[in-house]
Amino acid sequence: MASTKDWFESVAEAQRRAKKRVPKSVYLALLAGSEAGVTLDDNSAAFAELGFRPHIADLCATRDLSTTVLGQQISLPVICSPTGVQAVDPTGEVGVARGAAQSGTAIGLSSFGSKPIEEVVAANDKTFFQVYWLGSKDAMTARLDRAREAGAKGIILTLDWVFATARDWGSPALPERIDVKTALGFAPQVLARPGWLWRFARSGHLPDLSTPNLVPRGEQGPTFFGAYGEWMGTPPPTWDDIAWLRQQWDGPFLLKGVGRPDDAKRAVDVGVSAISVSNHGGNNLDSTPAAIRMLPSIAKTVGGQVEILLDGGIRRGSDVVKALALGADAVMIGRPYLWGMAAAGDRGVHNVLEVLRQGIDSALYGLGHASINELGPDDIVVPDGFTRGM
Repeated sequence: MASTKDWFESVAEAQRRAKKRVPKSVYLALLAGSEAGVTLDDNSAAFAELGFRPHIADLCATRDLSTTVLGQQISLPVICSPTGVQAVDPTGEVGVARGAAQSGTAIGLSSFGSKPIEEVVAANDKTFFQVYWLGSKDAMTARLDRAREAGAKGIILTLDWVFATARDWGSPALPERIDVKTALGFAPQVLARPGWLWRFARSGHLPDLSTPNLVPRGEQGPTFFGAYGEWMGTPPPTWDDIAWLRQQWDGPFLLKGVGRPDDAKRAVDVGVSAISVSNHGGNNLDSTPAAIRMLPSIAKTVGGQVEILLDGGIRRGSDVVKALALGADAVMIGRPYLWGMAAAGDRGVHNVLEVLRQGIDSALYGLGHASINELGPDDIVVPDGFTRGM
């Protein structure tokens, strides 16, 4: 289906529309990356190195894309990864939740998100709450208690971050909070994007750069940069700390950021329900291989013991199929749904997910499978050296 005013046919088109619709600093924040952008580029480019081995007859007339992730039945093997402060649209994480619900799938809500977890869960009951190792243990358990009371279906602990945020192409200037002085400083950028400005004006609210889910319900949360500073000042966790946090949550628990088989084994040992093979979307330690390159060895080591999700570089449905064929149970997406959100609000999130659904279905059809559960390594052409020794 060709792109129209109300529909984009690819994630690439969503990105183009997002770039035209939001202020430059906001778009650059969505693009992100770290240092030279080696990992950022490799995350998506690596998928192009993988080929398919399609059939031409005895193909399946209907295909089943549904699966279960962290105990939640979803209509396709894609969930929205947690991302911080979604000021690209007035509805923020609530809009993401609505778009994902419309597509029958789940979302991760960042503890650095700008909307209260209670509002997000009300929009999509398939919500997983993401946490960092941040602050005191009492503060961490209080956040889990709030998430539990709000109805979160699982916890995501993110560890793939080394605070390496310098970028060769320059980092966008982002304010700590929006006030009159800040608004005047950003006026040239904002006035160049009247559609974005109109959306916020119509909502009656300025972009919210606070983090309400780090504090008890009803209290004023710290700014994003204030929370980030506290995170930087918190000593990093040990495996014993991770085991302790796991014990504080009696439901599904995903450890995000695994890139090595030995860490995957340790994750199994501390009792996690699932792991995410991830390099934080190329925002972490630059020159880390693409997530898809790290996946096969991890799947070989712990596949069947925990659920395995891949997070990084997904830009089309065929990428999802490649990940599943190499051992993932599902994938997580970040930039694609944020571009959709920036381009068209919650409708854009739904649009991106449906684009991926179409691509998954087409690839399954060509490979001759009736279900994503039938995918395997024999469906993929993997070139020598693809995993780079991982």
